[in-house]
Amino acid sequence: MITLYDCATAPSPRRARIFLAEKGVPHETVQVDLRSGEQLGEAFRRINPHCTVPALVTDEGPVLTDNAAIAAYIEARFPQPPLLGRTPLDKADVASWQSRIEFDGLLAIAEAFRNSSPAMANRALTGPVDYAQIPELAQRGLARVKLFFATLDAHLAGRDFIAAGQFSIADITAVVAVDFARVVKVKPGDEHPHLVRWREAMQARGTMG
Repeated sequence: MITLYDCATAPSPRRARIFLAEKGVPHETVQVDLRSGEQLGEAFRRINPHCTVPALVTDEGPVLTDNAAIAAYIEARFPQPPLLGRTPLDKADVASWQSRIEFDGLLAIAEAFRNSSPAMANRALTGPVDYAQIPELAQRGLARVKLFFATLDAHLAGRDFIAAGQFSIADITAVVAVDFARVVKVKPGDEHPHLVRWREAMQARGTMG
């Protein structure tokens, strides 16, 4: 059976967890304790030398170690419901928004959080190598997060979904980004009515956890 190496409190594996839930794919789950540094231990390095979660062990044996690979594999094996788009243009729209949300949302939040939190001292980037924090990057990241919220709110005016007129991986990634932003004290408010409406609708799906 497919096995997902997960961490219940981390945003990145949450994306894979929601994707699998929306697809209804049966799988086993193994929790990795990031707080204690389990991802850096030799046992987990044998599973994923990049020392990151999620990691997905496929039925065929190979281990997929990033969300893009996991989504591509699961979509190909379990095509219904389609979460990467249906038509060529829809797939392009979903891919475009997915990339934008990752760069302008998730990476901006990580930039702000990992370069400011005392808990992330010398861990400004994920992976096996320690990197020092750069406070100026935290300030820039926070500004980027606030712009991301405003941009996403404007885009969702008159829309139920982020891309291609359907629920997709772009919505999953955006949910995780919006929720993750709380670590840098940014969350949807009265100035984001469309974002608030959309987030409530996403919660009603029952797969967001």
